[in-house]
Amino acid sequence: MRDGPAAMPLALPSPSDGAAPPHEILINVTPQETRVAMLEQAVVQELHVERSSARGLVGNIYLGKVARVLPGMQSAFVEIGLERAAFLHIADIWEHRQNGHGADHKPIEKILHEGQALLVQVIKDPIGTKGARLSTQVSLAGRLLVFLPQDSHIGISQRIEDEAERESLRGKLQTLIPEGAPGGFIIRTMAEAATERELATDIEYLTKLWRDLTARSREVPAPTLLYQDLNLALRVLRDMTTDDTARVLVDSRETFARMQEFARDYTPALTDRLHHYVGERPLFDLHGVEEEIEKALARRVDLKSGGYLIIDQTEAMTTIDVNTGGFVGGRSFDDTIFKTNLEAAQVIARQLRMRNLGGIIIIDFIDMENADHRNSVLSELNKALEKDRTRLTVNGFTQLGLVEMTRKRTRESLAHVLCAQCPMCQGRGELKTAQTVCYEILREILREAKQFNAREFRILASQSVIDMFLDEESQSLAMLGDFIGKPISLQVETLYTQEMYDVILI
Repeated sequence: MRDGPAAMPLALPSPSDGAAPPHEILINVTPQETRVAMLEQAVVQELHVERSSARGLVGNIYLGKVARVLPGMQSAFVEIGLERAAFLHIADIWEHRQNGHGADHKPIEKILHEGQALLVQVIKDPIGTKGARLSTQVSLAGRLLVFLPQDSHIGISQRIEDEAERESLRGKLQTLIPEGAPGGFIIRTMAEAATERELATDIEYLTKLWRDLTARSREVPAPTLLYQDLNLALRVLRDMTTDDTARVLVDSRETFARMQEFARDYTPALTDRLHHYVGERPLFDLHGVEEEIEKALARRVDLKSGGYLIIDQTEAMTTIDVNTGGFVGGRSFDDTIFKTNLEAAQVIARQLRMRNLGGIIIIDFIDMENADHRNSVLSELNKALEKDRTRLTVNGFTQLGLVEMTRKRTRESLAHVLCAQCPMCQGRGELKTAQTVCYEILREILREAKQFNAREFRILASQSVIDMFLDEESQSLAMLGDFIGKPISLQVETLYTQEMYDVILI
């Protein structure tokens, strides 16, 4: 089965002459990875990174094999050929029977059994120590439509707000679906100005893709990958371009050729906006993207006013702390706080997109006593978040003055893709002081001396710890040597981190 696009021609208006490009997409390609930067008014708003060694799994369809059923959790682990088994909860099981009734009220042990082959789709990538999240309700995304093979429902994107347009699209689609054909569709935002021919071609492609996929599932053993979504460069054309996209720049000739072929077949209106960048200066350097990537990995984000944010990402949640810093530009202290919070609200919305932060997010704005100021800041935050294509909810200020919100987590954050845990502090963000390590070593030697009759004790540690023993803690070391009646020698290990040490009995 070929890895083909689920998309058809879409008429995109040309950007107005003389206007600043409202939306540009830059694609940097190397054999190892593809990076995409989305710019609005020449400012980076989103970053996407896909490495050939670790492509995202969301959208992939597998013939899986049930490895273990957990009645107590009403869930199951399913082998799909990855390092860790994937997770399937009963809420994500779609039981399709000929009589049209599901198995909503049956426990999972009555639906699944170990060793059972099961058609599943990844709905969430593996994150941290958690395996991929699965669903048995399959969906196939096209540019205009999303096909739901097991459902007869016709839905419409919430971003299409005009009620008359919604009804028109629903009626148009219903007339195009072949009579008696199984499955339903969700009309994507891209389809708002689509013609009947474009919708019909999308329907034909998606239904054929499903037929081929199900036929193959009957011929292969479990676990097997049956369908993989498009690579990042082609998903740009399918999912990320909008009516406002002025141009798409790509710096790889080979990728440019593939994108041209894709555009000619499925998005002909985009062919004139697709350009191969051939300049000597790297594309991301030219547009300041490399600098923005470095900023998006930093804990501190400076505001133009002189204030700053501190962003801490943990397994459970992300916290964002707003500080005034050196900003004193307001007429009063309350005015300074208000203006800092307003600017922070805009920057926070951008940082969430840039860093792809998901899950629970807690924002600690600077305390505001004025209720109107709080409402204005919350309104500014909601307004700035409107451009975010990821589903989110903002619950407003809590009794403690914190803003609680959630942002759907579908893939790893930028930091998790580009960074690894610090081997020195193991992700704590702090190191034990050399003095603390010295005291640990002294206690260790005392324990060893009581248990073993060694001739000598040798300390192997980092340069900073050995220096501490030779200087500030030299008396402590001498006192311990006298107490146990054995010599204690020191040896520097250049490869040891500050917290690492060994006590050798000689």
